Amino acid sequence: MKKYCLLSVLLAVLSWTAAAQVRPGIEVLESRGFIGLRGKRVGLVTNPSGVDRNLRSTIDILFEAPDVELVALYGPEHGVRGDAYAGDHVTDSKDPKTGLPVHSLYGATREPTPAMLEGIDVMVYDIQDVGTRSYTFISTLGLVMRACARKGIQVMVLDRPNPLGGLKMEGGYVEPGFFSFVSQFRIPYVYGLTVGELATLINEEGLNRGQKGNEEALTCDLIVVPMQGWHREMLYQDTGLPWILPSPNIPYAQTAIDYPSAGLCGELGYINIGVGYTLPFETFAAQWIDAGKLLEKLESYHLPGVAFREIHYKPISGGSAGKLLHGVQYHYTDYEAAQITLTQFYVMQAVGELYPDRNPFKGAASKYEMFHKVCGTDYVRIQFAKRQKVEDIIDWWSKDIDGFRTLAQRYYLYD
Repeated sequence: MKKYCLLSVLLAVLSWTAAAQVRPGIEVLESRGFIGLRGKRVGLVTNPSGVDRNLRSTIDILFEAPDVELVALYGPEHGVRGDAYAGDHVTDSKDPKTGLPVHSLYGATREPTPAMLEGIDVMVYDIQDVGTRSYTFISTLGLVMRACARKGIQVMVLDRPNPLGGLKMEGGYVEPGFFSFVSQFRIPYVYGLTVGELATLINEEGLNRGQKGNEEALTCDLIVVPMQGWHREMLYQDTGLPWILPSPNIPYAQTAIDYPSAGLCGELGYINIGVGYTLPFETFAAQWIDAGKLLEKLESYHLPGVAFREIHYKPISGGSAGKLLHGVQYHYTDYEAAQITLTQFYVMQAVGELYPDRNPFKGAASKYEMFHKVCGTDYVRIQFAKRQKVEDIIDWWSKDIDGFRTLAQRYYLYD
């Protein structure tokens, strides 16, 4: 019995050791003696997800680094220390631990002003990306790169894993007229690049045309500090790194995969997607849904790589707080085979077949401004609203992927 126990322990240790092989950019930078930052005045764009494997904040690591003068912090949505909720404005302040000034990039301005950049030699960016175009951290990065390009300030990106892996790409490009802070670059909705790879692509391909995509492209002096040990097929659980939620509704690495699977539907407001409950972006439910019938309808589609089950719950916050909701929870049984962004559209199709009077697209187009922004087009709404069938949008949704994959491969830093 003891022999088997020891074998189990050994296998567990070996498994952990194999997984714990990825070193994020901040650890690589530290191991190289902070080359590129020594003797310079440094600004840092970060949030609570900017940590090493021992949960030391990048703020503290750079503040204490020899011959590195960290002089200012820059807060994206949710703030440098994560003390602002989704959508809340972030105000200029002083960091209580280091005493450094904190400049808000999610308040009166989303692009650093010349005054905010005064005296900065290098701007460092270290935030855990979620791999989806509509999450605003990459938009902040793009605007920081533009501002630094104007001032001749070097930008250093400390790379981190894409929690969706480096192979999954889904969704059409943003179309003219629909560029915004939640769709700032002409890339797919799920883009399959690390933040360092993405920064290089937008810098080299002239995609950095401002928040509305209509300004002159600016190229900055960009350095990417790559990870060690990361490979494209890895999901976050394969890295051995701790997951620190980059924002309140992405508590787990799996939630980053769930976000593009349900977040577009969530913008329509007619179905609860688990936000306000313990399963953000993992469910589709409403008081008026018959969970059994919805499950039966979804199972009849035989969707590759995804399974559904009935669920009933009461959200603890939000508009449905305290109400008993009925619907489905989904699970990916084969992530590679699943088209994750289409999961929500198949659910909407099933709901439309069961409850044709619940079409969320009836009414004035102005109601759907945010849906248009996150989709990067109004085509999806216009076409899907007609019959609520995935087949009416799937060709558009997939049309740019082959071209983008070819383009993206030029900027791969990892196999």
